[in-house]
Amino acid sequence: MNYLLRTLVTAASFWVALWILPGMDITSDSGGVSTVETVLGLLIVSVVFGLVNAIVRPIVSLLSLPVTCLTLGLFTLIINAAMLWLTVWITSFLPVHVVIDSFFWTTILAALIIAVVSAIVNRLIGSVTD
Repeated sequence: MNYLLRTLVTAASFWVALWILPGMDITSDSGGVSTVETVLGLLIVSVVFGLVNAIVRPIVSLLSLPVTCLTLGLFTLIINAAMLWLTVWITSFLPVHVVIDSFFWTTILAALIIAVVSAIVNRLIGSVTD
């Protein structure tokens, strides 16, 4: 149940990032994107994002520990953006996927928005369930 709730929170965070950033969009191979395709696409992207963060991110974080310490933790934002970019690349092979126009600014802002929205919603859900 906890995994399902986290997946829904991540999907909502992706939706907020899609809504705010003009360089981030959800597309379909069939042309137009319906509401059902959007919701299913966001859920699939959030599951893949969770798997990438569970499998790849610990390895990348460990290998980039010296740079992260040198930048006083700011390099973590670049790691988050790289995990988001990897997720977008992996899901690009699916019929409904997220498209980001440029790696640097759009991806970094999207990673920041997803992290902030997820933290706020997780905090709110945690205070409601307590």
